[in-house]
Amino acid sequence: MNGPDILVVDAGSSSLHLTVLGADGRERAARHLTEPPGPETADTIEDFLRDAPPVGATGHRLVHGGPHLLRPTIVDDDVRAELDRTARLAPLHMPPALTALDATRALLPDVPHVVCLDTVFHADLPLAARTYAVPREWTERYGLRRYGFHGLSYAWALQRTAGLIGRPAGSLHVVLAHLGGGCSVCAVRDGRSVDTTMGFTPLEGLVMSKRSGSVDPGLLLWLQTSAGLTAVRIEDALNHESGLLGLSGMSGDTRDLVRAGARGDSKATFALDVFAVGVRRGIASVAASLDRIDALVFTGEIGEDQPEVREAVCSGLGVLGITGGLTEGNPPEDAVVSPRGAAVPVLVIPTGETQQVAAETRHTLTRRAEDR
Repeated sequence: MNGPDILVVDAGSSSLHLTVLGADGRERAARHLTEPPGPETADTIEDFLRDAPPVGATGHRLVHGGPHLLRPTIVDDDVRAELDRTARLAPLHMPPALTALDATRALLPDVPHVVCLDTVFHADLPLAARTYAVPREWTERYGLRRYGFHGLSYAWALQRTAGLIGRPAGSLHVVLAHLGGGCSVCAVRDGRSVDTTMGFTPLEGLVMSKRSGSVDPGLLLWLQTSAGLTAVRIEDALNHESGLLGLSGMSGDTRDLVRAGARGDSKATFALDVFAVGVRRGIASVAASLDRIDALVFTGEIGEDQPEVREAVCSGLGVLGITGGLTEGNPPEDAVVSPRGAAVPVLVIPTGETQQVAAETRHTLTRRAEDR
């Protein structure tokens, strides 16, 4: 396989991952930081590139593409301006990602930069599934719709699932659960996203590490009109102080909570119980968009690394033909973890967002060359 090495830049609200992948998909250099991009990011990337192999293109993982960026796209000034307009829809994720994008474009001005967007996987959600039941005037004036997220993770997991169970991705009806710092569930019918739990922003849906997920909108109005909380305060609390952290009062990390629960910490156990109920609700809700469930797939940091959570989720889904009794521990690679003969196989697919960004970047460059 020929082609240039690709630099993949994955910048989040609390981390920065830099990876160079060869045309064969193998990692040639990597650096992972546990701080978000900031003023020193250009120096960090420059230092990384000094020791890494030369790259012929850069792929950037971005959470939100908004209403106009509907496929992986080479960045020019117009695209960059559109990303600024989209940033307010994902205020935790987009600003640090754009900081890293700008730094990399300045350091590598002569190579193409491709933005690979989590929303693209859900761009063709059925109209009924992506529409909010709010006044039509709001929908049309403000462009309100459910976008869905974690699309790069889902695209990777879908292809790996097809390979593992030996069926074409385009024929599958599967439920994919990305559980990590952010959490969502997606229903895929015949290779296409048809429902998902995240919506206009990455705050909707399941309980997450520090994010609340969905809450009654009436509750939020009451907090403003009766309790006197400002919109800014509510937004901060829902994004940073809620979820597993808010429930437990100690941590948003399921590993900490599992250990604390084993020591008898009732708040940790309660937080995990609420989380599992939320994931089961999400799986059941999106499954209603399928004719059958060919597989339930776990991915993301929690999905692939927390067997206790997988077991808690699956043991409560008997109504969907999904059962517990999963393989203990974590498989080192793609694997079926449900008992032999299970009506619905349960799979664990290690997250592959970096590899998916590299693949989409290469495809975008090939498409551009063919169009010339």
